[in-house]
Amino acid sequence: MALSHMSYSGHARAVMVLGLPLVGGHLGQVAIGITDTVMLGRYGVEELAAMTAAGSLFFVLFLMGSGFAWAVMPMVASYAAEEDEVNLRRATRMGLWLSMAFAVAVMPIMIWSEAILLGLGQTDQVARDGAAYLQIAGWGIIPALIVMTFKSYLAALERTQIVLWITLVAALTNGLANYAFIFGNWGAPEMGIAGAAVASLVTQFVSLVGVVVYALWALPEHGILERLWRPDFEMLGRVFHLGWPIGLTSLSEVGLFAASAFMMGWLGTVPLAAHGIALQLASITFMVHMGLGNVATIRAGNAYGRHDLEHMKRGARMVLGMSVAMALATIVLFVTLPEQLISIFIDAGQEARDEVVAIGVVLMALAALFQLVDGAQVVALGLLRGVQDAKVPMVLAAVSYWVVGMPVSYVLGFVVGWEGVGVWLGLTLGLACAGVALIIRFWWVMVPRLADDGGADVVPAS
Repeated sequence: MALSHMSYSGHARAVMVLGLPLVGGHLGQVAIGITDTVMLGRYGVEELAAMTAAGSLFFVLFLMGSGFAWAVMPMVASYAAEEDEVNLRRATRMGLWLSMAFAVAVMPIMIWSEAILLGLGQTDQVARDGAAYLQIAGWGIIPALIVMTFKSYLAALERTQIVLWITLVAALTNGLANYAFIFGNWGAPEMGIAGAAVASLVTQFVSLVGVVVYALWALPEHGILERLWRPDFEMLGRVFHLGWPIGLTSLSEVGLFAASAFMMGWLGTVPLAAHGIALQLASITFMVHMGLGNVATIRAGNAYGRHDLEHMKRGARMVLGMSVAMALATIVLFVTLPEQLISIFIDAGQEARDEVVAIGVVLMALAALFQLVDGAQVVALGLLRGVQDAKVPMVLAAVSYWVVGMPVSYVLGFVVGWEGVGVWLGLTLGLACAGVALIIRFWWVMVPRLADDGGADVVPAS
């Protein structure tokens, strides 16, 4: 049934009902990283720098592998709109297959990460401590990617509140485990950065138990895990076809930020620690935009399944407007209270505190600069995924981040000599190019194409 008549206020309510739990879930997820940053920042600047580098490597691999989980979201949303439970189940199962296969394939990178970190120009201590972290926390990529697939499945069915609650329980678990194992509280051994790794691993398994138990209890009719061992090569190919460009798109973006972390590491431990704090603060607000991007995927996927183009266009305008409003509020916060925000992450007694804060204040101003464009590009990606358009957006994102953003970061940071400021200006330019290109792709290419097809199937982009 078409919903083209829904008013903008109706769209706003629908986005809020669906989106607030997703945003909360993403904020809960980033709270796990923030807890690690705050606690290790109070334990030692060198440990914080090592986790910034190691965490960047983990995040690159995790987001690349998440492409298959994210492919499940628009597919399940579209199948649910068509009331096709068979294909809904098939897509979710094969998303689990691909996610698990990817996680196992990248485990050697985690285990032998010291050589990789050294090869990326990190100091001996950062590489050694970072490897100690990943040799424990790296195992968490297996449950983490399974959890991502289940979350995509549940979110596509608009069961977003449980996604929020499971993430909040995981964040609480991580905080308690960090407190115990980093500092040696409650009778636990004092493990420092290795303790943060143990806490992360425990947290991933708590999330896994929660999401699987809920899915099996609340949706037994789907039988998601029944005969999971049986291959379904036709659907595997469909999920893979949509998922690999989504994964590479995510790799392009997170790789840009990871490369910036490694370049900041070339400047020294203190700039790298400041970069880690500024990036964590920017990540908090980015998760709001990511939640809105997920809403865009789900609602566009539903409209796509119903062939309701007008509903899709109105919803797209509303979610983009909300992203802009959030970005403007963030800009005000980052520009007016940078020192207070940075001080949350580093103890007043730390020897290098004043240097970290001085660098961090400048980086916060630049983080404010890229809020608008970062939000625009992630929401535009969400809309394009909703109509199952992934390959051309992958190319647009890769060119924006790596042909524009990364070279500019290097030239301004190290050739011109602007150091951290230059690195972050390159990030901003790359994100701006992606935002403009992806919005043009949705509004001026995909929407007219859908209109020409009568709102029916999108011609796959080559």
